[in-house]
Amino acid sequence: MADSAEFFEKYLPAKINPELQASVKNSIQFDLTGDPEGTITWTLDLSTAPGSVVKGAIASPGCVITVAKSDWEKMLDNPSLAMQLFMMGKLKASNVALALQLQKILA
Repeated sequence: MADSAEFFEKYLPAKINPELQASVKNSIQFDLTGDPEGTITWTLDLSTAPGSVVKGAIASPGCVITVAKSDWEKMLDNPSLAMQLFMMGKLKASNVALALQLQKILA
C-alpha cells in the first residue's frame, strides 16, 4: 500500500513543473480522515509559479478533496479507483472540475 506522507513529501513535489502549474493555476487541499491522530491535511498550491506542496490548509483552496486515508492510499496504488470512490461517496470534492485535474498529477 502506498504511503500518503511519502506521496505528499516526495512524489507530488517532483511532479510539479511549469506546464502543470500553468494548466491548473489553482490549489487543491486534501483532507485525509480516519487517521488515529485525526484528519491530516495537505495542500497542493499551483495558483502561482513555481507551485508547492505544504502540510496543512491554506486560506481559500480552489478545491477540497475529502477521503479516508486508507481509501486514498488504495487509490494511489490504483488510480482507477478514484471514480468508484467518488460514486460511492467515499471521495468528496468541493469543485469536481478542478478535482478532475488530479488525473494530470496521478498519471
